Amino acid sequence: MAFIDGIKKKARIDKKTIVLPESNDKRVLIAAAHIIEENIADIIMVGDEEKIMDGANWLEVDLSKVKVINPKTTDKLDEYVDLLYETRKAKGMTPEKAREILLSDYLTFGVMMVKANDADGMVAGCCHATADTLRPALQILHTAPGVKLVSGFFILDVPDCQYGENGTFLFADCGLNQDPNSEELAAIADTSAKSFKNLIGAKPIIAMLSHSTKGSAKHALVDKVVEATRIAHEEYPGLCIDGELQLDAALVPSVAKSKAPGSEVAGHANVLVFPNLDAGNIGYKLVQRLGKAEAYGPMLQGIAKPVNDLSRGCSWEDIVGVVALTAVQAQLV
Repeated sequence: MAFIDGIKKKARIDKKTIVLPESNDKRVLIAAAHIIEENIADIIMVGDEEKIMDGANWLEVDLSKVKVINPKTTDKLDEYVDLLYETRKAKGMTPEKAREILLSDYLTFGVMMVKANDADGMVAGCCHATADTLRPALQILHTAPGVKLVSGFFILDVPDCQYGENGTFLFADCGLNQDPNSEELAAIADTSAKSFKNLIGAKPIIAMLSHSTKGSAKHALVDKVVEATRIAHEEYPGLCIDGELQLDAALVPSVAKSKAPGSEVAGHANVLVFPNLDAGNIGYKLVQRLGKAEAYGPMLQGIAKPVNDLSRGCSWEDIVGVVALTAVQAQLV
């Protein structure tokens, strides 16, 4: 069974409601139809119902079982205005500004649906920058209790791959924190371990990646990863984690024996923590495009309720996958 098929099966066990605010994108309409057909989640779309159904007819997809909420006509608007005002008034929000935002910004409207428990999660980003998707989620939902840092990750499912968890990996952070310090890298490792365990079900084995393995190079960038590993051992003692490791030492047992003998992680890693966003973003795209991997994300970890981003280059199949993953995350909230 492919990784995403297992996620869809989990999503069906306790079906959740996911809001898709980008109703003007045909990929979203097609994905919504498939999500309903596969019984993965209940779907709410934000926008004008007539336009959405016209688009569905043109695309020849069935959205009759999708719930559509129009911010301009819903009787929930006043409730959301009050909730947004109360949530953000310390930052200068006024009721008038809250109403203006909710009528014009469907992403914020979708986040408010999650905040008000009218939806269990939100997926967006196929036609918005990551910052536009994340900003309202961070401002309105905030971080989960006990979490130091919100971060982003991808699930990579690599065909015919002998490494990782039967070819499945978690890559972090590939979409949010540009240059995390040592403490932040350690926190990313901890939340990534939880995400891997919750979504994939196997033991997370975490490699803190670098261009150096066990002192083979000297540089401040190496020092950052070494310190992050030390902090992770100290603050999160239950983690199976090691670093600094080069990628080949993290994945390939024969290389691990020569470069990092005695490491319980080297040669077995399935969670890869990258030293910065450049490395993480480039790394996942290389595996996706050259390794022909299925890439799901950027998923977010550490927010109080699940909101997940999409690459603007995503396909409708990618949207279906991220919705399934979001639904499973929502089961764990």
